[in-house]
Amino acid sequence: MGKRIAVVLAAGKGTRMQSEMPKVLFPVLGRPMIEYVLDALREVGVEKIVCVVGYRAEDVQEALKSHDDIVFVQQTQQLGTGHAVQMCLDELKSTDGSVVVLAGDSPLVQSSSLGELFEAFEADGHACLLGTLKRDDPTGLGRIVRDDAGVFEGIVEEKDATPQQRTITEVNMSTYVFQAPRLVEALSRLTNDNAQGEYYLTDCPKILKGLGDKVDALPVLKACEAYSINSREQLAEVERVMAEIGYNKS
Repeated sequence: MGKRIAVVLAAGKGTRMQSEMPKVLFPVLGRPMIEYVLDALREVGVEKIVCVVGYRAEDVQEALKSHDDIVFVQQTQQLGTGHAVQMCLDELKSTDGSVVVLAGDSPLVQSSSLGELFEAFEADGHACLLGTLKRDDPTGLGRIVRDDAGVFEGIVEEKDATPQQRTITEVNMSTYVFQAPRLVEALSRLTNDNAQGEYYLTDCPKILKGLGDKVDALPVLKACEAYSINSREQLAEVERVMAEIGYNKS
């Protein structure tokens, strides 16, 4: 089965936070928000965490230097989420296990959801399994497209979606588990042939499906995991939700 490793994306500045501090270090209930992500990963048996740093990388590394299960890699240019994971290729090539990829600014990630995702992934021989969420209001999020039989076809971003696709309530939450060798293969085939000129991790499931690999999406994420932090207002809202759920300050 191989060991479980994680890639945590933590290279962004978080411009809308109106601070020079790297976004993942903003305190949530007294702790840097990335610490909650690390906790959830360890709770599901992740043995190594590859943390992608970029903006003020030295600050993030200093804040997390006591964690001996973290390996840091640098993304010196912000060329998309796929490019960020490409920076981890040396680490990915050294394992044949399961790789979960998620954002470092998602403090409400639940270990129970990650556990369900890993178990389904490892039981059914997937090359890639996405953790998704069903939302009554999916506005602003990528939709999970399935055929008439319910088979996963791909992800369509809202701006590219047809009116019918915009009615889809199952959404992509940027939480993925891959077989490491298949992720390496998909990353080698990524292009930046899009309007933004960036490399998107969302293209990897489609690439693997096109190669005949088993790719699926599983709506195991909980409503609270839809909360992201891109502004001070969203930070306050996440703190409110976490307090309601019962997270403790540390």
